[in-house]
Amino acid sequence: MYSPRSEASLAQSCTLQRQEKRLQKELVALIKEPPPGVVIDGESVGQSLDLLVLSINGAQGTIYEGEQFQLQFRFGPKYPFDSPEVVFIGTEIPVHPHVYSNGHICLSILTDDWSPALSIFSVCVSIISMLSSCKEKKRPPDDSMYVKTCSKNPKKTKWWYHDEEV
Repeated sequence: MYSPRSEASLAQSCTLQRQEKRLQKELVALIKEPPPGVVIDGESVGQSLDLLVLSINGAQGTIYEGEQFQLQFRFGPKYPFDSPEVVFIGTEIPVHPHVYSNGHICLSILTDDWSPALSIFSVCVSIISMLSSCKEKKRPPDDSMYVKTCSKNPKKTKWWYHDEEV
C-alpha cells in the first residue's frame, strides 16, 4: 500500500545515511592527517556523529602561540548541504576581532559562503588562518551587545562581513 508518509520517511533515512557516511569519511581523514595544530578529542569522536570537539593550538610565531582552544562542531541533518554550527567552547575563547566572548565566530564560510565542497578540515584551516593573521588581540566592537542579545545558535545570526583584513 502506497503512503506518502513512508516515502518521505525513506527519503529522510537515505539522507541521514549519506550524512553519516560523509561524516565518517571526513573523521577518518581528519584522524589520519589533521591540519597542523589540530588535535582530535578521541572521546568526542566515538560518542556521536552529530557533535565533534577539537582542540586548536595557536600557530608558532603568532600572537596565539602556546594557547589552546576548544572548537565544537554540531552537524544538522542537512550536512553537508547546510553548514555545521561551529563555536569555541570552554574557558579559553580566543580574543580576536571576529570571535565573540561567547565563542561565536564571524566567518563567512560558516554561513553565507558555505559549500558542500567544504569540510571539517577546511573549516579548521580557515579558523587557524584567521587566528594566525591577527595582529592585535581584541574583541569585536559590538561584543557585549551581541552576547546579550544573540541566539544560542550562531547560524541564526545575520552576519555582516565587512573586515577582510583580519
